[in-house]
Amino acid sequence: MTTVSDAVPVDMHGALPAPRERFWYPYLLIAPSMITLTVVSLIPFIYTVYLSLHAAKFGRVTEFIGVDNYIQLLTDGRFWNSIGIALVFVGIAVPIEFMLGLAGALVLNQQIRGRSILIPLLFMPTMMAPIVVGLLWKIMLAGSWGFISYNVLERFHLIGQTSVFASPDLALYALIFVDIWQWTPFMMLAFFAGLQALPLGPYRAAAVDGANGVQIFFNITLPMLTPLLVVIGLLRFIDAFKVFDTVFVLTGGGPGIATETPSILANKMTFEFWNIGEASALAVLVWIAFFAFCNIFYQVAKKRLNAF
Repeated sequence: MTTVSDAVPVDMHGALPAPRERFWYPYLLIAPSMITLTVVSLIPFIYTVYLSLHAAKFGRVTEFIGVDNYIQLLTDGRFWNSIGIALVFVGIAVPIEFMLGLAGALVLNQQIRGRSILIPLLFMPTMMAPIVVGLLWKIMLAGSWGFISYNVLERFHLIGQTSVFASPDLALYALIFVDIWQWTPFMMLAFFAGLQALPLGPYRAAAVDGANGVQIFFNITLPMLTPLLVVIGLLRFIDAFKVFDTVFVLTGGGPGIATETPSILANKMTFEFWNIGEASALAVLVWIAFFAFCNIFYQVAKKRLNAF
């Protein structure tokens, strides 16, 4: 039962604030966050849209050119190559992270020995900065002297006297492996937290009815865990598509353009080609694509999965 004291704030003496104060109180609470988001997100985004509609090269913003930057970008094969690479990266890395994370969470949920020690260790890859992760794996897979390169890749003749990141055929899959190594523990711990929060009543009822483990998982655990699975999967999909740090450190988008993601391409357009207008158009197009995708995803997940 909700009381008056639960519904509205009171002052130090227990008196209710005036109606006008009650009206502004929620807005005052969210004002710091909204101001921060406006300064660091909304204003830069509006300026990016402005740049995308102007000729902006070599640090100079000149005349208004409308959608010319967008047309130039959409007819550029390098842009579509970066989109394809990002989709391959996401299409392989995220499902594997999702399945391994869910499987690991189910194992951790079985009261295994040493769980209190294992869980903090699982945080380590995710807690590491992406730059540190990139440097670590650059050393591990370096040429003929890296620990894994020397002891695994060369010993089993999987690659010759060069780094796996220098191979146009293997560099992208090496990046996918690094991403899986870094983010699978995060997925695992997120799903494990969700499993720990599930109510015990349905499981006790299923045990009384004689349901086996597979039936319990598909008919009880999975439906109750679906909202968390959907949200974590969506966030990981967006983050993986925008990957920049580890790719920048490990390959820089190379060899050639074999691992050039949209984020890497936008960085090159800005700081190597100094084509700021086209780079801004790329950023806006990616935002529009994600805005449309997230809206469709939200509607589908809400109606069919009851996830929101």
